[in-house]
Amino acid sequence: MKFTRLALAVAALPFAVSAATDLDTEAALKLSDTVITANRGAQDKADTTAAVSVFTREDIDRLQPVNVADLLGRVPGVQVRQSGGRGSVTGVFIRGTSTAQSLVLVDGVRVGSATAGGANGALEHLNIDQIERVEVLRGSRSAIHGADAIGGVIQIFTRRGDSQGLTPRVRYAVGNKGVQERSISLSGGNEKTRFNMGYSNDEARGFDRTRNSWHADKDHDAYRNKALSLSLSHAFNENFTVGGSLLQQKGKAEYDNPAGRFDMTSFQNVEARPYDNFQSASGSAFAQLKINDVWNSRLELGHSENKLSTYDKLFAGRDDFNTYRNSAAWLNTFTVNEQNELLVGIDYYKDKVRSTTAYEEKNRWNQAAFIQHRFNSQWFNTELGLRHDKNQQYGSENTWNGAVTVPVNDDNSLTLSYSEGFRTPTFNDLYWPGFSNPNLKPEKSVSYELQVRSRLTDVVSLEASAFQTKVRDQIRYQGNNNLKNVQTRINGFEASVLHQFDTVTTSLTLSILDPRDRKTGQVLTRVAKRTLTYDIDKQLGDWNVGASWQLHSHATDAVFNNATWQTERKKIAGHGVVDLRASWQATSELAFGLRLGNIFDQKYSRALYDYQGEASSYREDRATIQASVTWSPKLF
Repeated sequence: MKFTRLALAVAALPFAVSAATDLDTEAALKLSDTVITANRGAQDKADTTAAVSVFTREDIDRLQPVNVADLLGRVPGVQVRQSGGRGSVTGVFIRGTSTAQSLVLVDGVRVGSATAGGANGALEHLNIDQIERVEVLRGSRSAIHGADAIGGVIQIFTRRGDSQGLTPRVRYAVGNKGVQERSISLSGGNEKTRFNMGYSNDEARGFDRTRNSWHADKDHDAYRNKALSLSLSHAFNENFTVGGSLLQQKGKAEYDNPAGRFDMTSFQNVEARPYDNFQSASGSAFAQLKINDVWNSRLELGHSENKLSTYDKLFAGRDDFNTYRNSAAWLNTFTVNEQNELLVGIDYYKDKVRSTTAYEEKNRWNQAAFIQHRFNSQWFNTELGLRHDKNQQYGSENTWNGAVTVPVNDDNSLTLSYSEGFRTPTFNDLYWPGFSNPNLKPEKSVSYELQVRSRLTDVVSLEASAFQTKVRDQIRYQGNNNLKNVQTRINGFEASVLHQFDTVTTSLTLSILDPRDRKTGQVLTRVAKRTLTYDIDKQLGDWNVGASWQLHSHATDAVFNNATWQTERKKIAGHGVVDLRASWQATSELAFGLRLGNIFDQKYSRALYDYQGEASSYREDRATIQASVTWSPKLF
């Protein structure tokens, strides 16, 4: 597919003029009833065929999550696995798919490690105080977003300014385990210009993440993170807007090496005390032009970096893993009439790897063109999309998606959808010394979903989905330093019930999964088959009080046994955690917050490691307490 031909076709399309008004993407970031990620532009949440969860800044302030991973754990069908504490390696599993099969965007820009792929390296260090909005799209969306979106898409939007006045903001929080969070920001604007600039400095003394080790790393695993965010947009007139954003995190994360390091002098395993110096950044710029009542065009440019340097006390040098990604997109939306809308676009991105590890290949580009048609009527709605990708290493790939929504009545609707996805092997999959396979094939998936949306009463709504995803040639670690293409199948059901009545808000989510290797019948690792979450909040004048409960059934993990040199499947026990929170708006400018985490002091783990031939658990936070104060005067 030639991009020049596509551009000429777009320019030549004859469309009728409509008076329909398009949602402003920047303004939509403040709204809870809009979605941006599903079709790469603002639309009413009720009109999208995808299963999407949205957290606005108001939701984030109310829920008081510790980090982005804590927030994502509330989404039906999403599970988060960490190897203990703040800054530890974070895996996200959307509908039972792997971390590498989920795409993470920051302001539309792909982020994370290009060597590990997908969501790997994308979530650990994102500072929750620098975030305006989080959208989680569940289910494949490769026809719109391209590779890696087999499981879904997580999009993070950085803080935005208001359209009126000038508001500084200062926040300080303190908690046990040496937690201190400091942030300062300035936001404001007028009818044409909006801006926000913020800085945060977080640190934690941490705790020892491993219970047992070979005379190794019996220390607190500290964490430090400094973050900077900038955003600016300006509307020259009602038809032309430009803007950009920047997000950068830099810091140090200590962790444990349970096996220690073998000292050639003493011939013993001794403590290594490893740590990472990390730096991640993403920047985006856009220009949006409403050419006429039919044609809206948007040009996006992006750049992201993920830099990691690993050290330990016994190794004089360091290992560097630096990846860079440049991207560009041109999106064109044509509103034919009140019933028909067409999205036509092209994408390009290029990955670069600069590392002390010798990779056979260090660069790879991908270019794509896509088209999607949406039809709306009072009887049914349809969505049909097609995408053609050309990858430098693996050649061409076509993916498509289709959906039909039937309104049963004013309060109920059914959506049946089909989608395809793909993912190319990462640089680590192909070239990591001793743990790679250069003969791996790209993953390809097909997904089917039946979705029900229902307004049960004026204050209670229900969303439920039954789905199946089949992945051909999924890349999985098979033990003995071996990566292979396997066939997997995931059956699932998820549901969420939202109750909003007067001053009380409750949310209940349920997820049931059956993820298996189609050949062996084994359940896929690190995915719990059942999860349940419950949130309740009550507004009491200037006070807000709330509680959260998260329950996970047991899962399995693949642990490399250093004694037998074999990979073994071990059980991760299920767990339930209860958190409490409260906030007080003392004045229009001054607010206080209190969060009690894991109030029953539960011992639990979400990942395993080997110790003397036995599986041992990475520790997670026991009972925590954190108090905060926020001052945000409005200057004018």
